[in-house]
Amino acid sequence: MDKLDTIRGQSVATDWSAVTVPEVTLDDLDPSALNHARQAFAKRYHHLFTVEDVIRWPLDVFTDRTKLSRRGQVTRAGLLLVGKPEAAGFLTPHPAQLTWSLSEPERAYEHFGPPFLLNSTRLYDRIRNVQIRLIRPGTLLTVEVPKYDARMVLEGLHNAIAHQDPLRGGRILVEEYLDRIVITNEGSFFVGAPVEYATRGAPPIRYRNTMLAQAMADLGMIDTLGYGIHDMYARQQRRYLPMPDYDLTKSTQVRLTIYGSVISEAYTDQLMARPDLPLTDVLALDQVQKGLPIPAAMTQRLRQAGLIAGRKPNLYVAPMLDAGDENAHRTIPSHTVEEDRRLHMILSHLEAAGPARRRDLDELLAGEFSDDLDSDKRSLRITNLLTRLRRSGRIRNTGTKANPLWELSPRGGES
Repeated sequence: MDKLDTIRGQSVATDWSAVTVPEVTLDDLDPSALNHARQAFAKRYHHLFTVEDVIRWPLDVFTDRTKLSRRGQVTRAGLLLVGKPEAAGFLTPHPAQLTWSLSEPERAYEHFGPPFLLNSTRLYDRIRNVQIRLIRPGTLLTVEVPKYDARMVLEGLHNAIAHQDPLRGGRILVEEYLDRIVITNEGSFFVGAPVEYATRGAPPIRYRNTMLAQAMADLGMIDTLGYGIHDMYARQQRRYLPMPDYDLTKSTQVRLTIYGSVISEAYTDQLMARPDLPLTDVLALDQVQKGLPIPAAMTQRLRQAGLIAGRKPNLYVAPMLDAGDENAHRTIPSHTVEEDRRLHMILSHLEAAGPARRRDLDELLAGEFSDDLDSDKRSLRITNLLTRLRRSGRIRNTGTKANPLWELSPRGGES
């Protein structure tokens, strides 16, 4: 048997987290974490026990019942979730560490050890979570949402704790950027694929760390029926923001990206105007805004619904007409696919490069028209495109009539 499969003489081939730690006693558990655990357990099983019942249980009875110990002997799962920080060394070679890292332009970091039951929330509190304002299409009404949803971030972080591969000796890293959070943990996606959980909420057949997962479920940290990931996607849909991304390109690592800003305003507008869109359609629309391919059948479905425009591989989310409530559910009318592409080119250029003079846009679209058109007709067609975007509220002229300076219309930002 490989030495990684045996630690302190106990087999971990089936479940690393279920192994007890002989050097650790119940006195090595954090009192605040244990009190929180009792409250959480009572809330989770309120139909069976009162808070008073759970508080009256002897400590060893409670920890055995919640998988934090076996016959009063603390398990690795118990040490991770409710252990005192100084007892983390007994989990070597597993570092038992959560790390928050703030990326440029500012840099900062902080490490968190056990008890993970409390410190996962303390890590979340380090994340800068301002309100962002979004404007409903066809109105001047704003919608304020937090940059990040607390339940969503903690679901992602708790999933990383539950499904990490402890024998790889890696910490869980939470990187905060200006527009997103990336949660990385060592270990492959254990059963199934993220999209299966996102669309169906299918319960997993097994867990890498079974006892740890059961303990976290008993304490209200995760959902073991497979609905946690589905809920993450659904919550982001209700916040009109891009869907989370799971990066599984490294076979030994899982990276979850949670977005805290708009990628495509057209995508956000469509979600606001059509709150009843099926999640499968939203996932496909999200792929389009990120420049990723979608199946032909879904392409046809979204196109018929007026949600996307353009030709493969240059599909894009169809912009909304922003000219009043009565038109809020219409897309900008287009006479040809070519015009859709030109509208998208203008919007993409302004989003990427910022305000542009008319000559910049003329150069951008120079190769988009037939050689049969003279310069005056090309100029008129570009003028018509700009007029359509201006009337729909997508762009505005901040220069003069004689010397226009075009930019995207303000649609909201951080407060």
